[in-house]
Amino acid sequence: METFRAAVLYRLGTPLSIVSVERAPLAPGDVLIRNRASGLCHTDLEVIDGSLVYPLPIVLGHEGAGVVEAVGAGVTLVRPGDHVVASWNPHCGHCFYCDRDLPILCEPFTREQPRGNLLDGASRLRWNGSRLNHFSVVSSHAEYSVVPESGAIKVPDEMPFDRACLLGCGVMTGVGAVSRLARVEAGAIVVVIGCGAVGLNVIQGAVLQQAALVIAIDRDPDKRSLATRFGATHTLAADEATLDAVKSLSAGRGADHVFEAAGAEASLQLALEVTRPGGQLVILGKTAVNKHVSLRFGSLMGEKSIVRSSYGGARPRRDFPWLARLYLDGKLELDALISSRLPLARINEGFDAMRRGAGVRHVVVFD
Repeated sequence: METFRAAVLYRLGTPLSIVSVERAPLAPGDVLIRNRASGLCHTDLEVIDGSLVYPLPIVLGHEGAGVVEAVGAGVTLVRPGDHVVASWNPHCGHCFYCDRDLPILCEPFTREQPRGNLLDGASRLRWNGSRLNHFSVVSSHAEYSVVPESGAIKVPDEMPFDRACLLGCGVMTGVGAVSRLARVEAGAIVVVIGCGAVGLNVIQGAVLQQAALVIAIDRDPDKRSLATRFGATHTLAADEATLDAVKSLSAGRGADHVFEAAGAEASLQLALEVTRPGGQLVILGKTAVNKHVSLRFGSLMGEKSIVRSSYGGARPRRDFPWLARLYLDGKLELDALISSRLPLARINEGFDAMRRGAGVRHVVVFD
């Protein structure tokens, strides 16, 4: 077996350990990626802290970009030397949900990824002679990743890796929620609650869709300042005056499209309140999966359309190259999303910063 360095979580609530792990030979359909950059996401932190349960030990990371090192038998969509972004939602293409154009619900994916497997139900990783689990079929906090062919998406070679990796989760989720899922119309009034990595990309998506007003709501003044840089026309603090402020900007009705990206009960209630009758609410934020939330029933009234989305309607093979081209053409801001670049040995510093709410995206970069 070949060996490489990886950040391994072996006990909840403890720092990741940088260790040497082993890789089994590639199976048919596998793609081996030499990672060049890996973004730190709140979903990783949820696993570390125990609010999202996965089998341990595990190699986290699901925002990865790098170069194809080798491919298994039968792989035709990529070849060694290709620059790729990993998709955390590889899919089989022929199950009940894939046939209904819902690859996010692909049955092999939803069955095997919570078990720490690739889509074929197995792991390719070992540590100290024992099985090591994959995370979301990517595990990019490592020098190498093994992913299914459908999870390795070719992007232009000129796309910088540290920005390319962001396309794999936060950027796709935010921009995609606006353009692919909600299909925000030109001239619409959009509200974004929560201006972290996903929320800032919702703002960018609304600008790309030519929304008339993009109202960003966040408690943090630094995040509100960033929201303006990313294209928000108005910013508001999340307080008792927020609802009235949104209504004053929308002829008393509320917003046409609201995107909740903060992941809290209070922000979800606010999102419902500021959605106009007949409007649409897209829920992107999340809290602990077993937590119950209490909402004012009247805020659900008024023929509002409510949808929860995990990946912004992503079709990675269609969308990642599109997003990369937007960046290369100067139409998508990615540089300002990166708060720090860290070597793998300092990955825990990035998660510590995330716990403090410091920065937007911290990125591990590999030599």
